[in-house]
Amino acid sequence: MTSEHEHLTTTATFSELGVPDDLVEVLDEQGIIAPFPIQALAIPDALDGRDICGRAKTGSGKTLAFGLPIVDRLHEADPKKPVALVLVPTRELCVQVSEALAPLCKARGFSLLSIYGGVSMKNQVNALNRGVEVVVATPGRLLDLADRGALSIGQVEMVVIDEADQMADMGFLPQVRFAMRQIEREHQTFLFSATLDGPVGNLISSYTKDPVFHEVASDTVTVETSEHRFLEVHHMDKAKVAARIAESAERMLVFVRTKRGCDQVARDLRALDTGARPIHGDLPQPKRERALAEFASGKSPVLVATNVAARGLHIEGVDIVLHYDPPEDSRTYVHRSGRTARAGEEGLVITMVEWDQMAAMK
Repeated sequence: MTSEHEHLTTTATFSELGVPDDLVEVLDEQGIIAPFPIQALAIPDALDGRDICGRAKTGSGKTLAFGLPIVDRLHEADPKKPVALVLVPTRELCVQVSEALAPLCKARGFSLLSIYGGVSMKNQVNALNRGVEVVVATPGRLLDLADRGALSIGQVEMVVIDEADQMADMGFLPQVRFAMRQIEREHQTFLFSATLDGPVGNLISSYTKDPVFHEVASDTVTVETSEHRFLEVHHMDKAKVAARIAESAERMLVFVRTKRGCDQVARDLRALDTGARPIHGDLPQPKRERALAEFASGKSPVLVATNVAARGLHIEGVDIVLHYDPPEDSRTYVHRSGRTARAGEEGLVITMVEWDQMAAMK
């Protein structure tokens, strides 16, 4: 297993890693100059056509680690038959990955389609009929479209399983396995996950061929640039304390345990004149997208989220992550806290602890 301790930039340039000039130019225009460790490790092997297994946290830059090699090897697709498939666990991650890859595809004259539930299927079917080279999809909607004959993944040449540990947590593995079995031709596989053991290890042994393992190891469990604080707070005072903390942040992401709690905390904060929006799985997609857009633009400085909704959110410049309800385990703490201090920015993580949660938090 290749392993490298995490530094925020590497010495190589994208050109030195073998990324073609036209794609480097697209990155330059977006101010992406120096590769992150996972990119520096994975891109050369991926460009050589090797299967890649990467262990990397959300926010480590893995989208470009698979995206650049995929776009470099694309060719025109037949109707309904994409050349590359990226499987992701959530709608938000689907949108985020698509936004990162779209400019690269466009530079080469290729098209990309995001496929997820909660929006009209008609537009997705029409786009597939015209022919799209790259499909970024959540497993459920992908298989829906395949069932209806709107899509065939039999000829896929490159496939990515992103956030595989989250796919396992959310019960998507049977659908992922079903999708992988539909691919009829030789193909290159990329798998990225925060953990590579357990059910994810089974995926690796089933669906990759002689993979290269790349791990961006970190001495600490969480991103080093964030500061972590724990506040003992009485249950009745939580909303007031959260509102005060929000005053010192341009953007604050608040985590709660349940969907109902999510709506309630957002209401409590609004009652205290703090612009807050909830985001969780039961909200219709247009509402989720509006909440995200208002948070990203700074119109509502506070986004209140459940774990599942927040997985795969990519928002630049989150100053503070607030665990309104402490997470149930250390892994959830790491994932939630990773929403701040992304890509080398500093961040603050605060956890509110009630008196009867002290022992568990310790």
